[in-house]
Amino acid sequence: MTSDSSLPTDHSLPFEKPSLLANAERINRYQALYLFDVEGDGQTWALIFHHGKANEVGGAVLNELEQLTRDLHDPRGPQTLISLSLRRSSRGTAIFIAGANVTERAGWSDDQVKVHVRRQRHILRELRAAPVFHLCLINGVALGWGTEYLITADYKIATEEAAFALPETGLGILPGAGGTSELSSLIGPAHTLRLGMTGEKINAVEAERIGLIQELVSEQSQALERALYLAQLISKKSPTSLAAFKRGVLTSIGHQAEKRAEVEALAYERCVDSGEAAIGRRDFHLIKTGQSPAWSPRQE
Repeated sequence: MTSDSSLPTDHSLPFEKPSLLANAERINRYQALYLFDVEGDGQTWALIFHHGKANEVGGAVLNELEQLTRDLHDPRGPQTLISLSLRRSSRGTAIFIAGANVTERAGWSDDQVKVHVRRQRHILRELRAAPVFHLCLINGVALGWGTEYLITADYKIATEEAAFALPETGLGILPGAGGTSELSSLIGPAHTLRLGMTGEKINAVEAERIGLIQELVSEQSQALERALYLAQLISKKSPTSLAAFKRGVLTSIGHQAEKRAEVEALAYERCVDSGEAAIGRRDFHLIKTGQSPAWSPRQE
């Protein structure tokens, strides 16, 4: 799925695009979110959060995240998604996502709140399963929902300005977008309980130590450069094989060895049945020289 032909100019953006994204074209069917086709070929998308006062997530953003998930699952969708924020507060504090927009829930009934939180949990689960390589670049505070959004990513790169926390239990609730059910699969139950029950804010060094992030760099430009390098590598791979590999990895989590082996076998056979394995054998001489064969559209 490629970007729309009618594109707003950069002057319409409330932020200055990083130089590494200078030629990226905005996908204008999104309004609450800022989606960009990085190279104009539809293979790598960049999602820049810039909404509300502090990138808090409310209904409008949730609606477009749901649309984004559908687009990522489309056979014509991208192979890499890079999520980042350029936001800073009036005091200069960098912000990734400052949490959920709880103020919009004023006047809601208990049932409305429960339906809304179930919906956001479902959307983030679908985003986690999207057949793309999802990188999160965290420059600034990722509080509550911001930390939970990281669960949807396959790889996280943070800067020295990043900070993470789950303050929900101090508000009479709990992390309801995956922080309670899924975060322990990334950092283990002990650190999940520490973060969720104390609300302690941790820095990027501690986040890397416990496995919440995978790489730590000094500046966001370095994080973006690294992400674009990984996206370039991915762009040469078979979209169907990438989707099968990711599904195989995520589906195997929590199962015993016999089940994991069967999941892998089915994922491999998907590549064979789709014809991608035959393309790889036929064009092996191209692949050895760093070129990419004419892979078929993604088949999940």
